[in-house]
Amino acid sequence: MASLFGTDGVRGRANDDLTPELALSLARATAKLLLSAGGRVIIGRDTRVSGRMLEGALASGFAACGVDVFLAGVIPTPAIPFLIKDERADLGAVISASHNPPQDNGIKFFNSRGMKLTVEEEQAIEGALDSPLCGFVAVGRIAPLEATASRYAAFLTGTIEIEEIDLSGHTIVVDCAYGATGTIAPRVLRHFNAEVIELHTSPDGDKINQECGSTHLAPLRAAVREHRADLGIAFDGDGDRVLLVSSDGETIDGDQMMGIMALHMKRKGTLCPPLLVATVMSNLGLEQALAQQGVKMIRTPVGDRNVAQTMLTQKAKIGGEQSGHIILSDHSVTGDGILTVVKLLEIAHERGVSLHTLAAQIPHYPQVRCDIEAEDAKELLRRPSIKRAVEEERQNLGGKGRIVVRASGTQPLIRVMVEAEDESLCQRVCAALVAAIEAQGGADRSCL
Repeated sequence: MASLFGTDGVRGRANDDLTPELALSLARATAKLLLSAGGRVIIGRDTRVSGRMLEGALASGFAACGVDVFLAGVIPTPAIPFLIKDERADLGAVISASHNPPQDNGIKFFNSRGMKLTVEEEQAIEGALDSPLCGFVAVGRIAPLEATASRYAAFLTGTIEIEEIDLSGHTIVVDCAYGATGTIAPRVLRHFNAEVIELHTSPDGDKINQECGSTHLAPLRAAVREHRADLGIAFDGDGDRVLLVSSDGETIDGDQMMGIMALHMKRKGTLCPPLLVATVMSNLGLEQALAQQGVKMIRTPVGDRNVAQTMLTQKAKIGGEQSGHIILSDHSVTGDGILTVVKLLEIAHERGVSLHTLAAQIPHYPQVRCDIEAEDAKELLRRPSIKRAVEEERQNLGGKGRIVVRASGTQPLIRVMVEAEDESLCQRVCAALVAAIEAQGGADRSCL
């Protein structure tokens, strides 16, 4: 049986895979295993239509176990770790499917330190779903948590470590994907006196992530050109990741953003230890640019939890994913899109150059990626014929590139990535791998 928890909590189609009954059971099991009566939980959500339904079920499950529940309402995911610490809460929960389409939703939990639960804790919760749970206890209270957006915005602007940044004369387009950053991101940018052009900032759960935000940059590029903006910023639905578009329309991805920050800190002598944590998907160009400046890059499996845990053990200052999910451990223990933007604007201001110029210091090897639908992706990848195909194509690369073939932890997909100096070689190898997977039952490819 497939695990209920993926790489980023429980996720699936709302009211089908993820029902109110399941949300209530998850809350009760979590309360029994990780909390005691009288504990305190903060719940946040993005703008999805199913969010209020699941919020009610989750809150009821916790309250039924004597846990007090504080509702943060629509708020970016990274605000919950901040609020946990600010309120000295015992646990946090976010109802969101991040960059997934509107019909999906998800639930992820954060411990008292603001970090996502371990795999072992999630497995224990899943194992306790059908067992007798909370006995009779006094019912916990459910109440709104006040001023969450303004408190979180103040935290973000307070992370600036140099003199006040003045972005007067700068035009920035911000695409909030109809999601949780819509009221906060423009406010933070205007705090620095930027002219802000808002794109998809209304809270619309029927449109969240639909042809907008960090997974669909075309509308942002068009708006940057139309307004002759200096920068475009795109968040996903829950605000834990961000991608940028330069004034020339070029994408500045997570690898480049991490590289900008790591090299800046190395230059200032504040990157201690001199390392960066990334995943197997990060570009070889980033690794080489860092190595040239004496910065080591450690790779982890895909998933921000893997990055966060490695950062903790290695005492790393920076880590993240190519998708723009970046963790800055001096300020937060989880990926934070708005925080990432604030710190990058600070660096550009301090250096006196554009982010596009700084991003050019981080070269990119060609990468070809393809997603293939598969109902049981993990089982498919265990088949000997696919394993043989992957090994044969690795040999065809001849040590001049990398192959990553994995099951998605959030969707029923097999993800294929091929990286090499020669783009045509990438294309050939990726096509061969996709054909081998489709021959075993994969379907409906989507390639980049």
